[in-house]
Amino acid sequence: MADKKDNIVLSIRGMSKSFGRNRVLDHINLDIKRGTVMGLMGENGAGKSTMMKCLFGTYQKDEGSIFLGDREVSFSGPKDALENGIAMVHQELNQCLDRNVIDNLFLGRYPRNSVGIIDEGRMKKEASELFRKLGMTVNLTQPMRNMSVSQRQMCEIAKAISYNSEVIVLDEPTSSLTVQEVDKLFEMMRMLKEQGIALIYISHKMDEIFEICDEISVLRDGNLVMTKASEETDMNELIAAMVGRSLENRFPPVDNEPGDTILSVSHLSTKYEPYLQDISFDVREGEIFGLYGLVGAGRTELLETIFGVRTRAAGHVYFNGQRMAFNSAREAMDHGFAMITEERKANGLFLKGDLTFNTTIANLDQYKSGIALSDTKMVKATADEIRIMHTKCMGPDDMISSLSGGNQQKVIFGKWLEREPQIFMMDEPTRGIDVGAKYEIYELIISMAKKGKTIIVVSSEMPEILGITNRIGVMSNGRLSGIVNTKETDQEELLRLSAKYL
Repeated sequence: MADKKDNIVLSIRGMSKSFGRNRVLDHINLDIKRGTVMGLMGENGAGKSTMMKCLFGTYQKDEGSIFLGDREVSFSGPKDALENGIAMVHQELNQCLDRNVIDNLFLGRYPRNSVGIIDEGRMKKEASELFRKLGMTVNLTQPMRNMSVSQRQMCEIAKAISYNSEVIVLDEPTSSLTVQEVDKLFEMMRMLKEQGIALIYISHKMDEIFEICDEISVLRDGNLVMTKASEETDMNELIAAMVGRSLENRFPPVDNEPGDTILSVSHLSTKYEPYLQDISFDVREGEIFGLYGLVGAGRTELLETIFGVRTRAAGHVYFNGQRMAFNSAREAMDHGFAMITEERKANGLFLKGDLTFNTTIANLDQYKSGIALSDTKMVKATADEIRIMHTKCMGPDDMISSLSGGNQQKVIFGKWLEREPQIFMMDEPTRGIDVGAKYEIYELIISMAKKGKTIIVVSSEMPEILGITNRIGVMSNGRLSGIVNTKETDQEELLRLSAKYL
């Protein structure tokens, strides 16, 4: 029988990292076993990303050692780590979308024949053999741009395996996947386990962690506070370890009382693909109205059409009994509408700006003294939002890029709240956010509704959509397939409605 130590492929000992006076990692000790999946959890800002960056050499650790098998390693960067058997598949895939699968697989290491010419025949043969071994059917010559997110992700995993990786880190790999695609990913992960490859699985999704992970480790405030076999713990213990306190319920009580109809969407259709077809519904003042559906069902397109950034082909939007015909986001904003987009880094934040810039940018007229902008007013407004939102930062002049994902999302909420909107539309507002920050955002949404704000929220997480809404509209292939009262429905009905027009 193999010695327990022989089964450890990666060992981190006493890893510490500080930025100035802020200690982000505090003497981390972690062992990863061959042929297992280690779930890594923690609130945004707990230290997960910093630990991975220290492992891969993006950051240089202040203290500690890393052992790969029985040899101590210290990588100069991700390429060095990859060539030594440790790979990472990032949440935001960084691929050359106009090149084909083979080019992406061998990028930076094209094999050459005896006369120094790139050996395309060998590349095709090795790529075919790799995907056959993984049980994947892929058109090797198609541009990556033509592939789904899940297929591109599988290609990235295949690339990691092609380096003979002993350890593969998966960072929030299911954030953009459908249920069927998640099943396919988990099938591949189990296959890799059987081949003796160790996987580190970073996720905020509790259900997935328990389904695929053998062990679960939790970071909190830079400390490793728990490592347990997944069958020896439960969701409540995990949440308590992550947030440092027990959350008796995953969701706060939804105790808002909706009033009269304030927003009516009537026979709305769109002009360009993906098409929306004849959508009608009403939303009441102070209501939390959920939009559920499979990826591609048209939920985002519906919000964008209401907000004036997608062209209508037919239908109308009525607000307070008046017909609205927004031709831009600015017009919608001027009438009391706000929208949080799904991709906060792509179109929700100015990553080169500080918290003050990002908080006040949507409402600059409010911070003028005469004709000039007042720094004092802008900094005060930002400080107020930091306090209200419990944003973890040093102050208003922090760069937004230095904040965790959850705290960045709080800044986006604060930016819109400064405009005091009446209709607040949110597209996946808790995507990639830890359980503690999620709970705070749920409390904020319910608090806003109780103050008379009308919330329309898109979510792909079924427990979430059932946990924080009054009613749910279900989208299926560009149509509204039904509207249900949250307290009178269940997951089966939502799934049935989401497949109605497929």
